[in-house]
Amino acid sequence: YEYTNHDSSVNSVQWAPHDFGLILVCGSSDGAISVLTYSANNQWESEKINNAHTIGCNSVSWAPGLGSSVKRFVSGGCDSLVKIWREGEDGHWAEEAKLEAHSDWVRDTAWAPSLGPARQTIASCSQDRRVIIWTLKDGGSWVPKVLHTFEDVVWHVSWSVSGNILAVSGGDNKVSLWKETLDEQWQCISDVSKGNSAQG
Repeated sequence: YEYTNHDSSVNSVQWAPHDFGLILVCGSSDGAISVLTYSANNQWESEKINNAHTIGCNSVSWAPGLGSSVKRFVSGGCDSLVKIWREGEDGHWAEEAKLEAHSDWVRDTAWAPSLGPARQTIASCSQDRRVIIWTLKDGGSWVPKVLHTFEDVVWHVSWSVSGNILAVSGGDNKVSLWKETLDEQWQCISDVSKGNSAQG
């Protein structure tokens, strides 16, 4: 199978949590996001969300399944926005929330493995040199918190499997690890220069 319905480079692809079956989300520089689903009749079906991000989409990341049938993912784009997408009851995807806090291109987004149904967490990083942690608590709206302002562009964010440690990498040639304290502050617990192996 080959999907050829984007007009520019595809910058990010991610498989959905396995509870949802074979579903792949793709973000492209043409500004669109595609969701590819392997259906019961052994065919790939696609839905394209046009103009998801003006100028381009740089990243996509699925929300954890949590035993729920609700499918969501987060995207980040060249419009400096982070957006939450949700599959509706009609099977089509729609924007659920638009998160504004970055002042330059959003380079990566990562939805954390869940620490419980009462709280959802997303990390986003940007050309503006900041990492922002977005938190959604039961019945509330997404609240941004700046994790840190780095010395250079931040390219990637990635959560540990348990969802309590965030790895950050960027143009400063470093990988740093961050953990939330009990009073909801973020602390750097490790700072590793790329290319320098730890001497034990």
